[in-house]
Amino acid sequence: MARVQFQPRQTGWMDPAVEFRKGTWNYAAVPDTLKYLDLPNPRRWSPPDEDWHLPDNWQEIIYEGLRDRLKKYRSLQIFMDICVRCGACADKCHYFIGSGDPKNMPVLRAELLRSVYRENFTAFGKVLGKIGGGRKLSRQLIKEWFFYFFQCTECRRCSVFCPYGIDTAEITMMGRELLNSLGVSIEWVNTPLANCYRTGNHLGIQPHGFADSIQFAVDELEEITGVRVNTPINRKGAEVLFVAPSADYFASPHYYTLLGYLLLFHATGIDYTWSSYASEGGNFGLFHSSEMMKRLNSKIYMEAKRLGVKFIIGGECGHMWRVLHQYMDTMNGPADFLEVPVSPITGTRFENARSTKMIHISEFTSDLIYHSKLRLDPSRNDHWRTTYHDSCNPARAMGLLEEPRYIIKNVCRNFVEMPENTIREQTFCCGSGSGLGTDENMEMRLRGGLPRANAVKYVKEHNDVNILLCMCAIDKATLPPLLQYWVPDVEVGGVHEMVGNALILDGEPVRKTDLRGTPYPEVVEVGKEGAHA
Repeated sequence: MARVQFQPRQTGWMDPAVEFRKGTWNYAAVPDTLKYLDLPNPRRWSPPDEDWHLPDNWQEIIYEGLRDRLKKYRSLQIFMDICVRCGACADKCHYFIGSGDPKNMPVLRAELLRSVYRENFTAFGKVLGKIGGGRKLSRQLIKEWFFYFFQCTECRRCSVFCPYGIDTAEITMMGRELLNSLGVSIEWVNTPLANCYRTGNHLGIQPHGFADSIQFAVDELEEITGVRVNTPINRKGAEVLFVAPSADYFASPHYYTLLGYLLLFHATGIDYTWSSYASEGGNFGLFHSSEMMKRLNSKIYMEAKRLGVKFIIGGECGHMWRVLHQYMDTMNGPADFLEVPVSPITGTRFENARSTKMIHISEFTSDLIYHSKLRLDPSRNDHWRTTYHDSCNPARAMGLLEEPRYIIKNVCRNFVEMPENTIREQTFCCGSGSGLGTDENMEMRLRGGLPRANAVKYVKEHNDVNILLCMCAIDKATLPPLLQYWVPDVEVGGVHEMVGNALILDGEPVRKTDLRGTPYPEVVEVGKEGAHA
């Protein structure tokens, strides 16, 4: 990174020439994946290629696709018409801050699509053309769409500052949908989609592999805590279906969050089940098209109906919660075969989930703590000096701001916030969401994550923070390399990892390590007194 010399091109914004420099773009979707998903124009191609082998009628496909979406989504029509280019969003995008590329300003990224709209769908643009802000649809322009729509993480920070309420992420989503209609997409969106169809989770882990992973966690928990937990899978008649992002049961540091879930469910005695069919909470369809999003999301409701549960709890996942909160109810709901979630431990009725019948695990856990239903020893987390990253989708899209903080402050004694304009609704993205968490675009990932890393660096230097907690599987996957580069010696972890560390279980012997196996410097028996020193 230090050797990279980047200077924005000194050309007008309507010049669509794009340089596909190594480290700044994602691999193209492979033809087998496109065929499996029954998507158009499967062929081998690469972004740096001169000829992308678009369909012969590619312009007609784009025009018809845009016309259809303008009719279907009133928000898109409004977003195309009302922007006055005030620039309030310009410096709010982490990719613009990190790259300095003007076309990563949300206003200008939206102009990539808006200019084609003006040229072909407005009288003003048809008459005045380029003078009226219109552009001809060209093959070079398609390449520009691909380059920049796959540098937007759909984090929606820019929308917080737009005085007109324009959600540029929605424009990116429409741009990606139009590109998909030409067979132009990236591998790290389409292959996870295909895997979710085939085996139920985005890495293609088969049901027996899923069960083995859960069993491995049970065995390891017994070694750490001396307590063996029960983990039912595909059990009909359970009260609750629990759905987590698949990274929780195979990747690190996600795995420690999984251990925390298992201890929490054991401690509460909740009647729940996992599912090997709905074994993925993350929804890569959000990064592809509304139709894909709907098809993947339906698996959760279908499995809840098959198992006969009352309601659903979801784990620490980002895009699962944006899909749930903003789209699930109209895409696949209302789920009238389920009941409004009521905590079997506290009796709390989660009216906010009256329609979707699905609550977030941070809502469930914070309610338990509020009603003093958990025995906690926060001193077991004293070796962690924590801060919290508001993952974009649970925080900005769903409003889960207080619940995770309430949990952390009850299970940890060392917590500090990052600077105010980098958290809560104004949180900075990890820089790698929406399918961009690949290695081939590492330079852009590190550039896009610079604002987040800067805020972490601040609390590292001023408060000696050594772990960044979050509630998103993509964050847990992409923040470690980001911090390793920009802020070494700061770890990444989940909120329920801290819960698992602090939980006091009936009959447990002296806990000698945390869930990562890190030995405690000084240990006293905690089972009776609930204290660790």
